[in-house]
Amino acid sequence: MNKIIFPKPLKKGAKIAVISPAGAVDAAQLEKGIEMIKKRGFEPVLGEHLYTKFSNGYNYAGTEKERIKDINWALNDNDISAIWASRGGYGCQHLVQHLKLKNFIENPKWYIGYSDNTVIQSYLLKKGFASVHGQTMKTSSFGVTDESYDLIFDILKGKNPKYALKSHQFNKAGTIEGELVGGNLALIYALLGTRYSFDFKDKILFIEDIGENFYALDRMIMSLELAGVFNEIKGLIVGGMTNMGDEKENKSYEESFDEFAYKLISERILKYKFPVVFGFPNGHIKDNRPLIIGGTVKMKVDTKVKIDF
Repeated sequence: MNKIIFPKPLKKGAKIAVISPAGAVDAAQLEKGIEMIKKRGFEPVLGEHLYTKFSNGYNYAGTEKERIKDINWALNDNDISAIWASRGGYGCQHLVQHLKLKNFIENPKWYIGYSDNTVIQSYLLKKGFASVHGQTMKTSSFGVTDESYDLIFDILKGKNPKYALKSHQFNKAGTIEGELVGGNLALIYALLGTRYSFDFKDKILFIEDIGENFYALDRMIMSLELAGVFNEIKGLIVGGMTNMGDEKENKSYEESFDEFAYKLISERILKYKFPVVFGFPNGHIKDNRPLIIGGTVKMKVDTKVKIDF
Protein backbone atom coordinates (compact mmCIF):
# COMPACT_ATOMS: atom_id res chain seq x y z
CA MET A 1 0.00 0.00 0.00
CA ASN A 2 1.21 3.51 -0.84
CA LYS A 3 2.08 5.82 2.03
CA ILE A 4 -0.60 8.42 2.81
CA ILE A 5 0.54 11.95 2.00
CA PHE A 6 0.25 14.63 4.68
CA PRO A 7 0.23 18.25 3.48
CA LYS A 8 3.11 20.49 4.53
CA PRO A 9 2.73 22.50 7.74
CA LEU A 10 1.33 25.98 7.18
CA LYS A 11 3.54 29.03 7.65
CA LYS A 12 2.39 32.39 8.99
CA GLY A 13 0.51 34.30 6.34
CA ALA A 14 -0.60 31.17 4.49
CA LYS A 15 -3.91 31.43 2.66
CA ILE A 16 -6.85 29.30 3.80
CA ALA A 17 -9.76 28.95 1.36
CA VAL A 18 -13.22 28.98 2.93
CA ILE A 19 -15.84 27.31 0.72
CA SER A 20 -19.40 25.98 0.95
CA PRO A 21 -19.51 22.57 -0.76
CA ALA A 22 -22.95 21.59 0.55
CA GLY A 23 -25.57 23.54 2.52
CA ALA A 24 -26.15 27.29 2.36
CA VAL A 25 -24.67 29.53 5.03
CA ASP A 26 -25.09 33.17 6.06
CA ALA A 27 -22.19 35.58 6.45
CA ALA A 28 -23.07 36.17 10.11
CA GLN A 29 -22.55 32.47 10.84
CA LEU A 30 -18.94 32.60 9.65
CA GLU A 31 -17.80 35.92 11.11
CA LYS A 32 -16.16 34.41 14.20
CA GLY A 33 -14.45 31.64 12.25
CA ILE A 34 -13.05 33.94 9.57
CA GLU A 35 -11.82 36.39 12.21
CA MET A 36 -10.21 33.46 14.05
CA ILE A 37 -8.18 32.55 10.94
CA LYS A 38 -6.88 36.12 10.80
CA LYS A 39 -6.00 36.17 14.50
CA ARG A 40 -3.97 32.98 14.05
CA GLY A 41 -1.82 34.75 11.47
CA PHE A 42 -3.35 33.25 8.33
CA GLU A 43 -5.27 34.83 5.47
CA PRO A 44 -8.82 33.65 4.75
CA VAL A 45 -9.74 33.62 1.06
CA LEU A 46 -13.47 33.34 0.46
CA GLY A 47 -14.85 31.15 -2.31
CA GLU A 48 -16.83 32.97 -4.98
CA HIS A 49 -20.03 31.18 -4.00
CA LEU A 50 -19.43 30.93 -0.26
CA TYR A 51 -22.70 32.73 0.52
CA THR A 52 -24.68 31.82 -2.59
CA LYS A 53 -28.07 30.18 -2.05
CA PHE A 54 -29.88 27.80 -4.37
CA SER A 55 -33.09 26.06 -3.35
CA ASN A 56 -33.88 22.74 -5.01
CA GLY A 57 -35.58 20.61 -2.38
CA TYR A 58 -32.78 21.73 -0.02
CA ASN A 59 -31.01 25.04 0.53
CA TYR A 60 -27.69 24.50 -1.21
CA ALA A 61 -24.78 26.93 -1.30
CA GLY A 62 -25.20 27.46 -5.03
CA THR A 63 -25.95 25.22 -7.97
CA GLU A 64 -23.91 22.08 -8.49
CA LYS A 65 -21.80 23.88 -11.11
CA GLU A 66 -21.13 26.78 -8.75
CA ARG A 67 -20.09 24.52 -5.89
CA ILE A 68 -17.95 22.37 -8.19
CA LYS A 69 -16.23 25.51 -9.45
CA ASP A 70 -15.40 26.67 -5.92
CA ILE A 71 -14.03 23.37 -4.65
CA ASN A 72 -11.88 22.78 -7.73
CA TRP A 73 -10.52 26.32 -7.44
CA ALA A 74 -9.62 25.71 -3.79
CA LEU A 75 -8.07 22.31 -4.48
CA ASN A 76 -5.90 23.49 -7.36
CA ASP A 77 -4.97 27.13 -6.69
CA ASN A 78 -1.28 27.02 -5.76
CA ASP A 79 -1.64 30.09 -3.56
CA ILE A 80 -4.03 28.22 -1.24
CA SER A 81 -2.47 26.17 1.58
CA ALA A 82 -5.60 24.70 3.23
CA ILE A 83 -9.34 24.40 2.59
CA TRP A 84 -11.91 24.87 5.33
CA ALA A 85 -15.54 23.93 4.68
CA SER A 86 -18.09 26.43 5.97
CA ARG A 87 -20.51 23.65 6.97
CA GLY A 88 -21.89 20.26 6.00
CA GLY A 89 -25.57 19.52 5.46
CA TYR A 90 -26.06 17.83 2.11
CA GLY A 91 -24.53 18.26 -1.33
CA CYS A 92 -20.98 16.89 -1.40
CA GLN A 93 -22.11 13.81 -3.31
CA HIS A 94 -22.95 16.14 -6.22
CA LEU A 95 -19.30 17.19 -6.45
CA VAL A 96 -17.33 14.01 -6.08
CA GLN A 97 -17.49 12.86 -9.73
CA HIS A 98 -16.19 16.26 -10.85
CA LEU A 99 -13.24 16.82 -8.54
CA LYS A 100 -9.90 17.64 -10.17
CA LEU A 101 -6.55 17.21 -8.47
CA LYS A 102 -4.04 18.18 -11.16
CA ASN A 103 -2.31 20.91 -9.13
CA PHE A 104 -3.36 19.47 -5.78
CA ILE A 105 -1.19 16.40 -6.37
CA GLU A 106 1.87 18.63 -6.70
CA ASN A 107 0.78 20.91 -3.85
CA PRO A 108 -1.35 18.91 -1.34
CA LYS A 109 -3.33 20.90 1.20
CA TRP A 110 -5.40 20.08 4.25
CA TYR A 111 -9.14 19.78 3.74
CA ILE A 112 -11.03 20.49 6.99
CA GLY A 113 -14.65 19.59 7.68
CA TYR A 114 -16.98 16.89 8.94
CA SER A 115 -20.55 15.63 8.50
CA ASP A 116 -21.36 15.72 4.75
CA ASN A 117 -17.69 16.50 4.04
CA THR A 118 -16.98 12.82 4.76
CA VAL A 119 -17.63 12.31 1.01
CA ILE A 120 -14.78 14.65 0.03
CA GLN A 121 -12.48 13.10 2.62
CA SER A 122 -13.19 9.60 1.35
CA TYR A 123 -12.35 10.76 -2.18
CA LEU A 124 -9.07 12.37 -1.08
CA LEU A 125 -8.05 9.27 0.86
CA LYS A 126 -8.71 7.07 -2.19
CA LYS A 127 -6.19 9.31 -3.97
CA GLY A 128 -3.70 8.92 -1.11
CA PHE A 129 -4.18 12.18 0.84
CA ALA A 130 -4.97 12.73 4.52
CA SER A 131 -7.58 15.25 5.71
CA VAL A 132 -8.92 16.67 8.96
CA HIS A 133 -12.29 15.45 10.24
CA GLY A 134 -12.97 18.43 12.47
CA GLN A 135 -15.14 21.44 13.15
CA THR A 136 -16.35 23.49 10.20
CA MET A 137 -16.21 27.29 10.05
CA LYS A 138 -19.86 27.62 11.02
CA THR A 139 -20.46 27.84 14.76
CA SER A 140 -23.38 25.47 15.30
CA SER A 141 -26.32 25.95 17.64
CA PHE A 142 -24.61 23.75 20.21
CA GLY A 143 -21.43 25.85 20.01
CA VAL A 144 -17.78 24.93 19.60
CA THR A 145 -15.04 24.76 22.23
CA ASP A 146 -11.88 26.81 21.73
CA GLU A 147 -9.85 23.62 22.06
CA SER A 148 -11.70 22.07 19.11
CA TYR A 149 -10.26 24.82 16.93
CA ASP A 150 -6.89 24.96 18.72
CA LEU A 151 -6.25 21.31 17.88
CA ILE A 152 -7.09 21.88 14.21
CA PHE A 153 -4.56 24.71 14.03
CA ASP A 154 -2.02 22.40 15.73
CA ILE A 155 -2.52 19.89 12.92
CA LEU A 156 -2.16 22.63 10.29
CA LYS A 157 1.17 23.54 11.90
CA GLY A 158 2.37 19.92 11.86
CA LYS A 159 1.53 18.73 15.39
CA ASN A 160 -0.56 15.54 15.53
CA PRO A 161 -3.15 15.07 18.30
CA LYS A 162 -3.05 12.68 21.24
CA TYR A 163 -6.13 11.81 23.26
CA ALA A 164 -6.76 10.23 26.65
CA LEU A 165 -10.34 9.19 27.45
CA LYS A 166 -12.27 7.64 30.28
CA SER A 167 -13.46 4.08 29.87
CA HIS A 168 -17.01 3.32 28.70
CA GLN A 169 -19.20 0.37 29.62
CA PHE A 170 -19.45 -0.80 25.99
CA ASN A 171 -15.73 -0.51 25.20
CA LYS A 172 -13.87 -3.64 24.11
CA ALA A 173 -10.28 -3.89 25.28
CA GLY A 174 -7.26 -4.28 23.02
CA THR A 175 -4.21 -2.56 21.56
CA ILE A 176 -3.88 -1.95 17.83
CA GLU A 177 -2.33 0.35 15.27
CA GLY A 178 -3.79 1.20 11.89
CA GLU A 179 -4.95 3.82 9.41
CA LEU A 180 -8.05 5.76 10.36
CA VAL A 181 -11.01 5.92 7.96
CA GLY A 182 -14.60 7.04 8.30
CA GLY A 183 -16.58 10.05 9.47
CA ASN A 184 -20.32 10.56 9.34
CA LEU A 185 -22.07 7.17 9.39
CA ALA A 186 -24.87 8.20 6.99
CA LEU A 187 -22.29 9.14 4.34
CA ILE A 188 -20.16 6.04 4.90
CA TYR A 189 -23.39 4.11 4.38
CA ALA A 190 -24.34 6.18 1.31
CA LEU A 191 -20.97 5.48 -0.36
CA LEU A 192 -21.03 1.70 0.20
CA GLY A 193 -20.85 -0.14 -3.12
CA THR A 194 -19.56 2.91 -5.00
CA ARG A 195 -16.03 3.55 -6.20
CA TYR A 196 -15.84 6.40 -3.68
CA SER A 197 -16.31 4.18 -0.64
CA PHE A 198 -13.54 3.85 1.92
CA ASP A 199 -11.27 0.82 1.76
CA PHE A 200 -11.88 -0.81 5.15
CA LYS A 201 -9.28 -3.60 4.98
CA ASP A 202 -7.15 -3.56 8.16
CA LYS A 203 -8.32 -0.03 9.02
CA ILE A 204 -9.63 1.58 12.19
CA LEU A 205 -13.13 2.90 11.50
CA PHE A 206 -14.58 6.05 13.06
CA ILE A 207 -18.33 6.77 12.99
CA GLU A 208 -20.58 9.60 14.27
CA ASP A 209 -24.07 10.84 13.43
CA ILE A 210 -26.94 13.15 14.27
CA GLY A 211 -30.74 13.10 14.12
CA GLU A 212 -31.25 9.50 12.98
CA ASN A 213 -34.11 7.36 14.26
CA PHE A 214 -32.88 4.26 16.03
CA TYR A 215 -34.17 1.94 13.30
CA ALA A 216 -32.27 4.00 10.71
CA LEU A 217 -29.09 3.73 12.79
CA ASP A 218 -29.58 -0.03 13.02
CA ARG A 219 -30.17 -0.22 9.25
CA MET A 220 -26.88 1.55 8.54
CA ILE A 221 -24.93 -0.64 10.95
CA MET A 222 -26.58 -3.72 9.42
CA SER A 223 -25.51 -2.53 5.96
CA LEU A 224 -21.91 -2.28 7.14
CA GLU A 225 -22.18 -5.81 8.49
CA LEU A 226 -23.75 -7.18 5.28
CA ALA A 227 -21.02 -5.44 3.26
CA GLY A 228 -18.39 -7.26 5.32
CA VAL A 229 -16.95 -4.10 6.86
CA PHE A 230 -16.74 -5.53 10.38
CA ASN A 231 -14.84 -8.55 9.08
CA GLU A 232 -12.23 -6.22 7.57
CA ILE A 233 -11.56 -3.51 10.16
CA LYS A 234 -9.04 -3.77 13.02
CA GLY A 235 -10.84 -1.44 15.41
CA LEU A 236 -13.83 0.88 15.85
CA ILE A 237 -14.15 4.37 17.35
CA VAL A 238 -17.67 5.67 18.00
CA GLY A 239 -18.08 9.42 18.42
CA GLY A 240 -21.09 11.62 19.00
CA MET A 241 -24.55 10.20 18.44
CA THR A 242 -26.56 13.39 18.84
CA ASN A 243 -30.34 13.87 18.97
CA MET A 244 -30.91 10.24 18.00
CA GLY A 245 -34.12 8.24 18.21
CA ASP A 246 -37.64 9.62 18.13
CA GLU A 247 -37.22 13.31 17.35
CA LYS A 248 -40.38 14.03 19.38
CA GLU A 249 -38.28 13.34 22.43
CA ASN A 250 -36.44 16.58 21.58
CA LYS A 251 -33.19 15.54 23.18
CA SER A 252 -30.77 18.34 23.91
CA TYR A 253 -27.45 18.61 22.10
CA GLU A 254 -25.76 18.05 25.44
CA GLU A 255 -26.95 14.43 25.22
CA SER A 256 -24.42 13.86 22.48
CA PHE A 257 -23.33 10.36 23.44
CA ASP A 258 -26.69 8.61 23.20
CA GLU A 259 -26.51 5.51 25.37
CA PHE A 260 -29.27 3.64 23.55
CA ALA A 261 -27.59 4.32 20.20
CA TYR A 262 -24.38 2.98 21.72
CA LYS A 263 -26.23 -0.09 23.02
CA LEU A 264 -27.60 -0.83 19.52
CA ILE A 265 -24.14 -0.56 17.98
CA SER A 266 -22.48 -2.64 20.71
CA GLU A 267 -25.02 -5.44 20.27
CA ARG A 268 -24.42 -5.58 16.51
CA ILE A 269 -20.64 -5.88 16.88
CA LEU A 270 -20.63 -8.15 19.92
CA LYS A 271 -19.38 -11.17 17.95
CA TYR A 272 -16.36 -9.34 16.53
CA LYS A 273 -13.02 -9.40 18.33
CA PHE A 274 -11.60 -5.97 17.47
CA PRO A 275 -11.18 -3.29 20.18
CA VAL A 276 -13.87 -0.63 20.36
CA VAL A 277 -13.97 2.88 21.87
CA PHE A 278 -17.28 4.60 22.64
CA GLY A 279 -17.67 8.27 23.49
CA PHE A 280 -14.88 9.81 21.44
CA PRO A 281 -15.33 13.63 21.39
CA ASN A 282 -15.85 14.15 17.66
CA GLY A 283 -19.08 14.71 15.78
CA HIS A 284 -22.09 17.01 15.96
CA ILE A 285 -21.15 18.03 19.48
CA LYS A 286 -19.74 21.09 21.22
CA ASP A 287 -16.38 19.53 22.04
CA ASN A 288 -15.63 18.37 18.48
CA ARG A 289 -11.96 17.39 18.57
CA PRO A 290 -10.27 16.67 15.25
CA LEU A 291 -9.23 13.32 13.83
CA ILE A 292 -6.91 12.77 10.87
CA ILE A 293 -8.55 10.66 8.18
CA GLY A 294 -5.70 8.64 6.68
CA GLY A 295 -3.54 9.10 9.77
CA THR A 296 -1.95 6.17 11.57
CA VAL A 297 -3.59 5.67 14.95
CA LYS A 298 -2.19 3.87 17.96
CA MET A 299 -5.20 2.82 20.01
CA LYS A 300 -5.04 1.29 23.48
CA VAL A 301 -8.32 0.36 25.15
CA ASP A 302 -8.15 -0.73 28.79
CA THR A 303 -9.37 0.83 32.05
CA LYS A 304 -8.38 4.04 30.28
CA VAL A 305 -8.19 4.82 26.57
CA LYS A 306 -5.32 6.30 24.60
CA ILE A 307 -5.60 7.32 20.94
CA ASP A 308 -2.43 8.80 19.44
CA PHE A 309 -1.59 9.85 15.91
